[in-house]
Amino acid sequence: MKMKRLMAAMMAGTMAFSLTACGGGSSAPADTGADAGASADAAADAGSEAKGYNISVILKTTSSEYWGYVVAGANAYMAAHPEIKVEVKGATSETAYDEQQNLIETDMNNGSIDGYVIAPLQADMVKTMIAGQTKPIVAVDTNIEAPEVISFVGTGNEAAGEMGGKAAVEAAKAAGWTEIKAIEICGVQGDATNEARKAGYMKGVNGAGGEFLEGETQYADAVADKAVNCMEAIMQNHPEGIAIICANNDDMAMAAARAAKGNKAYEKTIFLGFDGIQSACNAILKGELTMSVAQQAYEMGYKSVETVVAALNGESVEAFVDAGCAVVDSSNAQERLDTLKGYLA
Repeated sequence: MKMKRLMAAMMAGTMAFSLTACGGGSSAPADTGADAGASADAAADAGSEAKGYNISVILKTTSSEYWGYVVAGANAYMAAHPEIKVEVKGATSETAYDEQQNLIETDMNNGSIDGYVIAPLQADMVKTMIAGQTKPIVAVDTNIEAPEVISFVGTGNEAAGEMGGKAAVEAAKAAGWTEIKAIEICGVQGDATNEARKAGYMKGVNGAGGEFLEGETQYADAVADKAVNCMEAIMQNHPEGIAIICANNDDMAMAAARAAKGNKAYEKTIFLGFDGIQSACNAILKGELTMSVAQQAYEMGYKSVETVVAALNGESVEAFVDAGCAVVDSSNAQERLDTLKGYLA
């Protein structure tokens, strides 16, 4: 019991780093101090009485840094609750659609599995595949609009984008910009997550006194190489400079910043990314990227398994569990980097 309490207390402390709700409920431990200790004891006691379950976690892929954090969070829940068996798997890439479908089909027909966590590559296809499933299913990172899905654990993308947009405007003001205009380099046009982040950026920039140039949005399909081309087009159209360049992910934001390096009109431009991965933290510390809206992928992994187990235990669960978000800049990038490294150690 002492060992379980120690593990639970460690989890509570780790998951407290820089979490800011993006809207919606939250169920993971995020307190510190005496309250955290009491919560950890309660969690350990509850875990010792919980039933054993087999949980299948099927992710978009397990071969990237971001998804590695989701894996680490899911495994951390299993470590803190030894009676729960969690098996994590994923496709070899985020375009291996058939591979993920095969994983889902196999596990949907596995009678030994009690509940599922799925991050769909193609949400509409997965919706069809899970039709009629009576065991609890939780969507993580990307929602699946299906009655079989009891909860979505992820980021409130619009709220997170709004947070980033506001922070970027304040940073632009501090950098000396008087005419604060923003252009976004987007991911895949029409993608729900992409459009939600764009809407959030627009709301945050305009609400803080800037001007989001929606008509000049550039689409780069979430690829760094295409983001370079987009940035070159922006510099050609705006030789005077633009106060804010925001991107749908960190890779595109960093690529855009590299493309603008050496252009004096863009020396004070605020480059804003999304995800808060290690490479982005390093780029922020080196002055190559200004800031990033950090998703809490580790918390997504932890909370998604936690939510399935709660449902299996007969507890009510929230339709949306917000894993939280935070703006990472030069003031907290090192702390974020150290935390992320710890997850993958």
